[in-house]
Amino acid sequence: MIEKKAWYVSGYLALLVAILAAVGGVILIISEASRASSSAVIICIGIVLVLLSMICLSSLMIVQPNEAKVVTFFGTYMGTVLESGLWMVLPLTTKVKISLKVRNFNSQTLKVNDAEGNPVEIGAVVVFKVKDTAKASFDVDNYERFVEIQSETAVRHIAAQYPYDTFSSNDTLSLRGNADEVASELMSELQSRLGVAGVQVLETRLTHLAYAPEIASAMLQRQQAITIVSARTKIVEGAVGMVDMALRQLKENGIVLDDERRAAMVNNLMVAIVSDRAATPVINAGTLYG
Repeated sequence: MIEKKAWYVSGYLALLVAILAAVGGVILIISEASRASSSAVIICIGIVLVLLSMICLSSLMIVQPNEAKVVTFFGTYMGTVLESGLWMVLPLTTKVKISLKVRNFNSQTLKVNDAEGNPVEIGAVVVFKVKDTAKASFDVDNYERFVEIQSETAVRHIAAQYPYDTFSSNDTLSLRGNADEVASELMSELQSRLGVAGVQVLETRLTHLAYAPEIASAMLQRQQAITIVSARTKIVEGAVGMVDMALRQLKENGIVLDDERRAAMVNNLMVAIVSDRAATPVINAGTLYG
């Protein structure tokens, strides 16, 4: 069902007419009933005026800012009033209030398996508002509950598409390292799911992301090991470069070392540079050859 504009006019004129009709009807009934020879026609006119006043009052409604009223007439959708104020619509209609304000839905912390099968905890916040009041009212049972269920379903689906983290240098997206890309895809999927309810998704963000408690300790050790290996690799690369530079400078300065002395120098430099402890100098009183 598509939203359409309902028929409505200013309610202040209808309110004035209702008050005048009610007062006039009551005056006619009382004045005519007090006479000795009352006229049934005048009394009927008074009753009609009172009934007309009640019908006019039933057609009045107040629309607050950032709200809408969905108008139905005996089960038929007549339209929606989006403009705030006091309005008169068709009499004997039902008016249902729909909020057009921006709202947040903060999902529960969900436990799901990522793309690698590791259990992770994830949560998200969804910012949304109603764009089509007809769909929100008639195409789903309860659009607020619909948003909650579909949001959690989309979060579970997105979390299963990516690993929690990548431990290699490839360009694979991960939940932890590519939060903006994951949030953007979550927003696109949510919009496709919630369009049937007339809801527009304004923003989505991950609010919680962590390994499940049963594997958190093991995964932390894995991350620490990878970090240590990466740091050691950089240190070794730098040490090899420094040793190579030292040997080239000695050669340029005319200092010639045989293979054994060169190996001993490389060994000493590598140990001094790569070691995580301060090197202890040892003075060799003899020679390498005994």
